[in-house]
Amino acid sequence: MTIVILSRGKCGITKGISTYLISMATADLLVIVFSVILTTLGFKYFPVSFLFYTTVCSFNIIMGYAAIDCSVWLTIAFTIDRFVAICCHNLKARYCSARTAASVVTIVWSVSILRNIPFYYKYQSLGTWGGVPWGCGIRPEFFILPGWLVFFWIHHLLNPLIPYLLILLFNALTVRHIVLANRARKGLRAPSNRDQRGDAEMVNRRKSIILLFVVSGSFILLWMTKVSVFLLMEITNAHLFRSYDHPVMIADISGTMLFYLSSCTNTALYALTQSKFREELQRALKYPFTLTSECIPTSK
Repeated sequence: MTIVILSRGKCGITKGISTYLISMATADLLVIVFSVILTTLGFKYFPVSFLFYTTVCSFNIIMGYAAIDCSVWLTIAFTIDRFVAICCHNLKARYCSARTAASVVTIVWSVSILRNIPFYYKYQSLGTWGGVPWGCGIRPEFFILPGWLVFFWIHHLLNPLIPYLLILLFNALTVRHIVLANRARKGLRAPSNRDQRGDAEMVNRRKSIILLFVVSGSFILLWMTKVSVFLLMEITNAHLFRSYDHPVMIADISGTMLFYLSSCTNTALYALTQSKFREELQRALKYPFTLTSECIPTSK
């Protein structure tokens, strides 16, 4: 629904921002499809199906990893775009455009898919079913060979450690710029007008950053548990636990649930921050009832 509403172009936002938001919503949808529905729920409720073929489940895992990467790095790309628009006025005209947004989105999707292709070779079949390789088991050498260990660390550096730090950095720089700009603007205004609430420039600036802080802030909060548990496991060199009741294991599972939840919150975030999006969402929800009432003949 979010993709359809944003694609209609009636939410009062530029084409560049729409491109980022539509791409982020698409990536989030693919995370749910490949990482939750086809992989987790599919294996649990349909244990004997084509989803368990080694080729199919390996492909689903690759696409799940790629979709998560896209969701994360598109959030960063959107954060950088808003940082440039707010803080770098010399680059704003050239960088903050629909063409640049489309190029960035294409690069992010391409690199994310290519980067996760090695995961296809991480898994091996657990046996054969009807002469076809069946199941996806992690190869033992994945935890031993230096090449796989390097790939494992590069993977976690690119997602989520570096993205997490980048989002914190660019949001901190944006907040600093806004605070300094607001102080300078208040100083330049006439003393008689400083207490007035009719500063249109500051009002527009405030509205332009609400969506940025809500999207990136949601990402930071929902990924915080997963990042913290990963750092704890690496520092203590503890990766295996005997029971799911272990506090670290509970935190790890909760962190996974939370970062999957980050793929389901965009519609609510847009509705909370964008009045025109709320209007379009209400119109979309009312449309089936409106269409039904129009099809029912009225009696005279």
